[in-house]
Amino acid sequence: MPYFDILKKDPGSQARTGTIHTAHGDIQTPAFLPIGTKGAVKSITSEELKFWGADIILANTYHLWQRPGDALVYKAGGLHKFMGWQGPIFTDSGGFQVFSLAKMRKVMEVGVMFQFDMDGRSEILSPEKSVDIQANLGSDIALILDDFPGYPFEYERSKESIALTKRWAERAIREHQKIVIDGDPVNPGQKLWGIVQGASFPDLREQSAKDMVAFGFEGFAIGGVAVGEPHEEMMKAVSYALPHLPETAPRHLLGVGTPFDIVRATGLGCDTFDCVIPTREARHGRLYISAVSSPSPSGRGVRGEGNTTEGYSTININNEKFKEDFTPVDNGCDCYLCLNHTKSYLRHLFATGEPLAIRLATMHNLKFYLNLMAKIRKAITYDYFGEMATNYKEI
Repeated sequence: MPYFDILKKDPGSQARTGTIHTAHGDIQTPAFLPIGTKGAVKSITSEELKFWGADIILANTYHLWQRPGDALVYKAGGLHKFMGWQGPIFTDSGGFQVFSLAKMRKVMEVGVMFQFDMDGRSEILSPEKSVDIQANLGSDIALILDDFPGYPFEYERSKESIALTKRWAERAIREHQKIVIDGDPVNPGQKLWGIVQGASFPDLREQSAKDMVAFGFEGFAIGGVAVGEPHEEMMKAVSYALPHLPETAPRHLLGVGTPFDIVRATGLGCDTFDCVIPTREARHGRLYISAVSSPSPSGRGVRGEGNTTEGYSTININNEKFKEDFTPVDNGCDCYLCLNHTKSYLRHLFATGEPLAIRLATMHNLKFYLNLMAKIRKAITYDYFGEMATNYKEI
């Protein structure tokens, strides 16, 4: 059985549906990965995620390394058993923290020296150590440690970063093979994926992609985007990398993004996505809702019927105008919040600091994102993704 089965290709773009086969189950793509940074998706249970249609979640190598420690998770039988999630798990390598914790780390050839925020101690996260941690966690998809600069991008710094990422990749592969052959991994079926860097420079993206392909990885992630650059520059960076990756391999877009970003990137050929947006913004009372405007530029809907344009809008439930709004947050949503409560009630929960407010808002936003992925897969399957991609926007 191939690692990745392509089921249907969109005739007008690079979008496709497919299935990634992992040791803990199949992932139907395009897919969104809810973020379970520390071994939990904030305020949501594993059973709820599965019930809503999540095939896979993402956990963070750096944070689990700090606490509770990957050795403890290994003793528990791996992260799947530790957190009670039986589906596939994707772990990042700690590479994002190389960027986000710039004031608390030093990048060297050997790896990255971090000063932990919990106790102030310093420790090196090397390419080998990152692989060791992820092996102890037992994720189904692990990533190599990578280096990338923030925005504004500088050519020479970006060139250095792809060279360093390539050298780290070689070391990561050797360590991963050593664990599989001579070690006692929690998940012998774990796959190691490469990461494409290169900022927004076409030649660097091409070179980095070719470097990763030459290593023979079965899957690839596109990194170094959504780090402060304008939206169009982000999409160009993605488009520079994808043509140089094998069509037969799954492609993950790291840290992206808004519903609009996801639809656009799916059309470019990305298969899976992760982002903190739905959970982070839920905690601040920002909710994603389905939206329709009329007429669409073509006079046709996303299914070729009527004259509506599908999209989404956002509301801040903390606004005073929702105080006496006794309608659901989203009439088109089948989540627990929308089926049972009103905007007025949710606003009251936020205003009084009730923990249930964050839980309900998070449930809704995650369900919105998972519903969006189901819509995308359906649109590709039934050949109307082109209209969806053209018309889908924030309204």
